[in-house]
Amino acid sequence: MGPTPAQPMLEDQVNKSAQEGHRDVALQLSSNLARLLREFSRDYERRIADALTERGYVNIRPVHLAVFANLGLGAVRVTELADKAQVTQQAMGKMLKELERLGYVTRGVDRGDKRARDVRLTERGYVLLEESLSSVEQVRGYYASKMGRLHLEELEARLQEAVLKLELDYRPMPTKKPEGSQQD
Repeated sequence: MGPTPAQPMLEDQVNKSAQEGHRDVALQLSSNLARLLREFSRDYERRIADALTERGYVNIRPVHLAVFANLGLGAVRVTELADKAQVTQQAMGKMLKELERLGYVTRGVDRGDKRARDVRLTERGYVLLEESLSSVEQVRGYYASKMGRLHLEELEARLQEAVLKLELDYRPMPTKKPEGSQQD
């Protein structure tokens, strides 16, 4: 005995309901806080890399920005950089080799531990760092034009507050000096 006329319609309804259910789950998974923050971060970093490319830094890729964001101004060990950038030591080593070949960093023997290597910015690296800061301001300007300056500042303040309250392993927050005080 073959299917009755009602069975294909029932199967279609079940399949449609399952598809709608899957779509709802997919929407929930793709619009949660982690995903939104990741997409925002990716776009932000891509725009900075694009701005650097426009400034002539054609060999700098978004992945390299993780090095500069975590390098600081002194010597840093490769293991520390990898940990802060949340990549393997091998991946960090590869990025550092590229940046060293391009003349932005140097790697040397750590004075405190002869087995470890420390990483420092070169003069060219400092120039790139300054260009990166200008690119960050350019991207902030773009976001402010799209979101509104106050909305962007509020978003950043709330994220900084969340990082502090959650006691996340992050660099120290910059302190703003009161209006009228002299900058050091």
